[in-house]
Amino acid sequence: MKKLILLFSIAIACSSPTPTAQEVVDQAIIFSGTKVLKSAEARFTFRTMDYEYKMDNGTYLYTRIQQDTSGNVVMDLLTNNGLIRTINGDTTSISEEKKAAYTSSVNSVIYFAFLPLWLNDAAVNKSYKGVTEIKDKTYYKIRVTFDQEGGGEDFEDVFYYWFDVDDYSMDYLAYSYEEEDGIGIRFREAYNQRRVNGVLIQDYINLKPVNKGSVPLEEIDQAYIDGELKELSLIELEDVEIILK
Repeated sequence: MKKLILLFSIAIACSSPTPTAQEVVDQAIIFSGTKVLKSAEARFTFRTMDYEYKMDNGTYLYTRIQQDTSGNVVMDLLTNNGLIRTINGDTTSISEEKKAAYTSSVNSVIYFAFLPLWLNDAAVNKSYKGVTEIKDKTYYKIRVTFDQEGGGEDFEDVFYYWFDVDDYSMDYLAYSYEEEDGIGIRFREAYNQRRVNGVLIQDYINLKPVNKGSVPLEEIDQAYIDGELKELSLIELEDVEIILK
């Protein structure tokens, strides 16, 4: 009897409670090393465009540099106060529609480059959705939505993240977004994981459903397992530099 009681006690002690979404994200940020980017600088190239990132406790400057077809140097500078565009060093006037598009584009590249850092922002709502088996590994599945206030122009987008239950690496993510002809869905598989100055940087295979509208976002992981997604593009960051303060 004493032996049974002892075994029962050990079983209870060894069983780990289900983590909260907050606990999973906190551990993922620690594993990724991205917290240092709250006060740091970074540079990388993405699809022939050069990006520069400067952040100091909430004050930021994101810069995108490219050349147009005429060889002019075009810079988009995004700060807490908004976006300005310069051509060959001179500020140029752009419509509000283009300003919103450029802002969204620059923000999106920076956002994906340094995930999961942003998942503790004030406008983020996280919920735990259980565990998923993908390629013989077990993942915590976390759903993310955004408040309208502070959630940006695309606050209605919905995201899912899959974090390894052993080391909390973020190996997969998916999201839905509004398109002119309905809701688009993307699924990303991480690869080429490497650390730059302690920060985990990774590239992604970008996939989408073979048939648009055939897969609900919450079931996209099963669609991936079943081979119902097709590769759309590669998301690759080149020449990454991170300068810590």
